[in-house]
Amino acid sequence: MPAPRVSARDYILDHFALTPLSARPDISLYRPTPKSGLISFLAQEGRADEPPYWAYAWAGGAVLAVHLAQNPQLVAGKTVLDFGAGSGLVGIAAAKAGATQVWAIEPDPLAHAAMLLNAEANGATLHAWTELGMPEVDLILAGDVFYDARVAQETLRTLSAAATKTPVLVGDPFRRDLPLDHLDLLAEYQVPDMGGGEPVRAGVFALRPENIGNAP
Repeated sequence: MPAPRVSARDYILDHFALTPLSARPDISLYRPTPKSGLISFLAQEGRADEPPYWAYAWAGGAVLAVHLAQNPQLVAGKTVLDFGAGSGLVGIAAAKAGATQVWAIEPDPLAHAAMLLNAEANGATLHAWTELGMPEVDLILAGDVFYDARVAQETLRTLSAAATKTPVLVGDPFRRDLPLDHLDLLAEYQVPDMGGGEPVRAGVFALRPENIGNAP
């Protein structure tokens, strides 16, 4: 008989290490180790060709987390959306800075398990938003959402529409497809990418509330 299928939650708990982030030592995330067997697990899930963005603390999320630690007034007492939540790092940082409610939009079901476990480990609460559109919030935070040209185009259209009503802050390590002509740089930090290694230059940006329509 084949072995019973392991849930994403159980796999993460059994094979990942809960590790403090060097950029935010007060936040710990479940992260893979060389012995985690992540590639085998993804193959079991039929996801072998999809990068596990949820398994790492990328620089865009890290820079937003650092910025919120230094500027908690941005989210204190407010409702916040973590757009493209991945590991849940940005939402957790918002909760720690005093946000009253944090919604998280993340299409990957494996990421849902990771972000909820990470939130639980940090004493934070994230609410997964699964409806169409976006919840009504006071602030939208988006880390690492412009990582290739196709995704950047779709994301810019979605967030630009949202920015006509709600402020949007973007975190990104100045990737090639970052739409700088739609952004205002607010702050720069040196933060690790993927949770380790040499720090990289990353910025926190305000998205201008422009109507880009159906532009390519």
